[in-house]
Amino acid sequence: MMCRNKIKILNIISLRIVIAGLLLLMPLIVASGQEPPPRPISVTVTSQGLCFGTFTQGAAGGTVTVTAAGSRSSTGDVILLNLTPVHTAAMYEIVGNPGTLISLLNGPDVFLPGSNGGSLQLTIGGSEPVSPFVITTVPPVATIMYVGGTLTVGNPGLNPPGSFSGTFNITFIQE
Repeated sequence: MMCRNKIKILNIISLRIVIAGLLLLMPLIVASGQEPPPRPISVTVTSQGLCFGTFTQGAAGGTVTVTAAGSRSSTGDVILLNLTPVHTAAMYEIVGNPGTLISLLNGPDVFLPGSNGGSLQLTIGGSEPVSPFVITTVPPVATIMYVGGTLTVGNPGLNPPGSFSGTFNITFIQE
């Protein structure tokens, strides 16, 4: 009977040593998840703005569209010209932690005043990469995003030839 009590005592002591050892090792166990995104993400407007290039309109007008991929098209009797300035999609550099979800919220349409009077309506278009997208680059490397848009062009009486420029709003939402 004495041998059995010694075994039970040794088993209890061994169990207590194992439990104490596990408790000592618990602080060394590291649980990790996705790193939180920086607050706020860094968005840089580059020197490449949204530009519709050179065009001329007929009596009815129409639209000029520049896609996020950089192609340009027109509707109505708007004729695209291959002169300077050339057409470009707006370009933004976004720096954030990999895995950060970014959504783009386009602002309202804006009217761009002309140097000789009149104004053109600008509607912001889609983006490349398409919104929403996930940042995959590791900082300090930026994710490049392009944004296109559409200009509504009236007749020459409402929109005399000239230079039209202005600003538009885009909101970047990170999740």
